[in-house]
Amino acid sequence: MQFAGFVYLLVLFTLCSVTNVCGQIVQLEPKEVYTKVFVDTDNFGASYLQVLEETYPKIKTDSIKFSMLNDLAYYWHTRNLKQSVKFVNIGLKLTKEKKDTLWYGRFQITQGAILLRQEKLDSALVVLHEAKTKVFTSDLPMLNTQIGYVYERKGEIDMAANYAKECLELGKSTNDKRVIAVAYSDISNLFWKQSKWEKGLEYGLKSLSYFEERQINDLDYDFTLYVVGNNYLALKKYNKAKQYFEHAIAIGERYGFYNNLSDIYISITDLYAFLKEYKNAHRAGKKAIKYAEMIDNNFLLMRAYLSVGKLEYLEGKYQSAVTSLQKSITVATSDFGDSYYLSQAYESLGKSLAGTHNYKDAYLAFAEYDKLKNKIFTAEADQRISLLQTEFEVAQKESTIQVQETRLKKQQSRQTLIIVIASLLLLLLIVTLITVRNNRLKSRLLEKQNRENQFLLKEIHHRVKNNLGIVSSLLALQAAKIKDPKVIEVMDESRNRVYSMSMIHQRLYQGVKLSTIEMKDYFINLGQHILDAFGAENRIDLIFEMEPIEVDVDTAVPLGLITNEILNNALKYAFPNHREGKIVISLKKDIEKNLVLKIADNGIGQKQDEFIHGTGFGTHLIELLTQQLDGKMDRFTQNGTAYVFKFKDVKS
Repeated sequence: MQFAGFVYLLVLFTLCSVTNVCGQIVQLEPKEVYTKVFVDTDNFGASYLQVLEETYPKIKTDSIKFSMLNDLAYYWHTRNLKQSVKFVNIGLKLTKEKKDTLWYGRFQITQGAILLRQEKLDSALVVLHEAKTKVFTSDLPMLNTQIGYVYERKGEIDMAANYAKECLELGKSTNDKRVIAVAYSDISNLFWKQSKWEKGLEYGLKSLSYFEERQINDLDYDFTLYVVGNNYLALKKYNKAKQYFEHAIAIGERYGFYNNLSDIYISITDLYAFLKEYKNAHRAGKKAIKYAEMIDNNFLLMRAYLSVGKLEYLEGKYQSAVTSLQKSITVATSDFGDSYYLSQAYESLGKSLAGTHNYKDAYLAFAEYDKLKNKIFTAEADQRISLLQTEFEVAQKESTIQVQETRLKKQQSRQTLIIVIASLLLLLLIVTLITVRNNRLKSRLLEKQNRENQFLLKEIHHRVKNNLGIVSSLLALQAAKIKDPKVIEVMDESRNRVYSMSMIHQRLYQGVKLSTIEMKDYFINLGQHILDAFGAENRIDLIFEMEPIEVDVDTAVPLGLITNEILNNALKYAFPNHREGKIVISLKKDIEKNLVLKIADNGIGQKQDEFIHGTGFGTHLIELLTQQLDGKMDRFTQNGTAYVFKFKDVKS
């Protein structure tokens, strides 16, 4: 039962994963969209081929269906050649029925890549050359790359180099970074095969820089990591080589690039063999063979046995090495084509046979090695690679010269501009000196006038404050003559209103700035005054939840009056029978830069249909002041009473 539950969870997880990948790659409604794999995205797991296979029959748009089917065929050739052949044949059949010549040619390019993997090199060339007459110019880099691979497999390095250079020129003419990256990758691999490892490394790293600009981990990026690792390995920089091989393995395992994984493990076998870590080398060798057999590729299988044979030779296991190397040569067959690896197999076989004292067969193996080596390192191939290297270096120098000429022209223009600017600056300096002299006199006069104006403004605010103080005193005297409590109450409220305004003018003439008021300190003083007036300083806590904030005078006066009215009301009605409580005042800016004033108490609260008791003048005053500031007010009565005011377009 536990096992059945585990299987159920595993199936459910797999279905969820497939659904997630499907959503990332294909959208059927409201409009059919295919986010092309390894072009628009690489954000999916190893099940992307299953998603493409399940989804492409549902697609009605031919171009999208063919694109998905072509990707399905091409990326299956990295895992299973039989599956790849099945899908490419479906694509060729459908495009022929639809008389779609363009897509028929594109499927032929994929077919050529598959035939290459099947060791059908001549057939691959025929198909690829046929495709050239059907496809767009934008398809030629992919086509030429596959033709270059075929010639490389046939051992015709000079022809492979020509196609790599052609791809590079196409990429540069269209500024296609991926095409440039693939071309540099192929050139790096060709330099490596010709034992020009420093150059191979240079172009491999250049290729990676272009790939990494795209930020897409695809098959060719994975292969380039392997190529760079090979160059580091040949240069005996083993730690660097291992670093690039491990990166390549991580990508290969994620997306199921079995062909690349076999390649990488072949090189890792050599790496560990050089480091004399023979156990690790044998593990890598087994994985190289496993992936080669999974993809059913004799080229990879031959090289896997070759690496294992070389490893066994280094261990001194000469007879085992002979067996592995003979397997390698048997897998290669007579029409193998790639003299580079075949020569290595015969060289290692000769050494291993000599180790078993079978000198006669060793001599024959070395003779075959010499013949193959001469076939690989032909004068034509070496000449073409050297010419290719020279062309790149000349192009690089020409580019450097152009850059230097451009810099020189810029420098000359800059010097001319500097002379002109210097002359203008000299003239400007003379004018400026005269102007500064005149302005200094004007500035002194203005400073004097400014000081006088500031003094006058402060004096005005001081007088206004004093006059408001006189008004407050007159109201107090008047109240002393009145016996009606309600009238006295109205007089006291008026005094508080006058006080709230007088405090603003007091801060203006006492402060540094004459146009703005810091509201937190103002609210603290106003609140303390009102608490003292009601004798409530020991039972009511005033809390100010706000940072220091400055507002202009025209805003400060209405805010002060509104706060005065609400505090008076709260102290009169929110805390009956000498109840203790607290009142929170905050003034802040919201996201839209509006001022938000909030005053909340934890008193007995008010009903929604009432505002304050008494004459109703305070209510009307608050409404008028809110309208004056172009604001709005909200009142909440849960757990006390809270007023929230928001003022638009306030200059603060």
